[in-house]
Amino acid sequence: MSEEEISNIDDSTTEDADVLRFHFRATKTQVRRIDQFLTDRVTWLSRAAVQRLIDDELVTVNGKPTKASYKIKAGDVVEMVAPPEPVNDLVPEPIPLDIVYEDEHFLALNKQADLMVHPARGKWTGTLVNGLVHYGQKWSSINGEWRPGILHRLDRNTTGIMLVAKSDEAHWRLARQFENRTIQKKYVAIVHGVPELLSDVIDMPIGRDRYVREKQAVRKIENGGRQAVTIYQVERTFGTTAGQSLKPSTFANDRKHPLPPSRFSVVNLSPKTGRTHQLRVHMATIGFPIVGDTMYGGRIFEAEGFTMQRQALHAREITFTHPGTLKEMTLAAPLPADMQKLIELLERR
Repeated sequence: MSEEEISNIDDSTTEDADVLRFHFRATKTQVRRIDQFLTDRVTWLSRAAVQRLIDDELVTVNGKPTKASYKIKAGDVVEMVAPPEPVNDLVPEPIPLDIVYEDEHFLALNKQADLMVHPARGKWTGTLVNGLVHYGQKWSSINGEWRPGILHRLDRNTTGIMLVAKSDEAHWRLARQFENRTIQKKYVAIVHGVPELLSDVIDMPIGRDRYVREKQAVRKIENGGRQAVTIYQVERTFGTTAGQSLKPSTFANDRKHPLPPSRFSVVNLSPKTGRTHQLRVHMATIGFPIVGDTMYGGRIFEAEGFTMQRQALHAREITFTHPGTLKEMTLAAPLPADMQKLIELLERR
């Protein structure tokens, strides 16, 4: 881009925790398409990457979604949300790992809360992968250098059992089980309310939310949803707790959710598919959001100086075929201290 063109564009950039927000104001009509213009301005993004952002409605002109072929006119305000420039190397970090099982084929760990699984969207440090690289160098390479050994994920604030492959052979043997849905996963959640049916199957397709990019939602298959099936079973129920308070999120989009039902339940969840946020979306959709999951209608629980402000969701158990011995194996992770404390407070009523 020439100096003359740059002088005719008033641009600014702001940075959030994991994205950059670009703002351009044109004082001159451009001869290039908007995808070419943005690629020239944000040099680490390829043209295909910019086109994906446009398809995801993360690029707007005068506040409205645009097309890649659009040519910027004088006076247009162009805004884009995009990932920041990536780093070149994974940084080993001494992040504590709660190892449940380990042999030459794979490792199983109990992931703690507030821990992303792998670098993404500008979060290049402080992830489980950074801790794995520090812990050892023998991890499968099938998912690339940014996801060494990673077979599956848990949300940042979901705790529990995870498998990490050490060799490529172990990776594809385990990955095939995930793909064929022969691995059995069991979760436990504490939800608002008591379902009328104490056991049921939730069969609702899930896709990206139409309005909030970080969220998922129940969507029809023809509108981009993918099959998602969850079996739930109510384990225990509780009334309200004396002195408790339920607080909403500070985010405007989260505050649109209605007040969740009173009382609480401990629910066992068995996903038969592995969609993003599946258990959280399914429980919220049937009217019983997970405590602390403010993104999907849950509330922050406070009582006796204790606060539960993450989703009360834990991957308790996983059953699979060992990639070396080919024998069935079950591994479990104990309930984390914060969920134990929440149950204890609910029991005191």
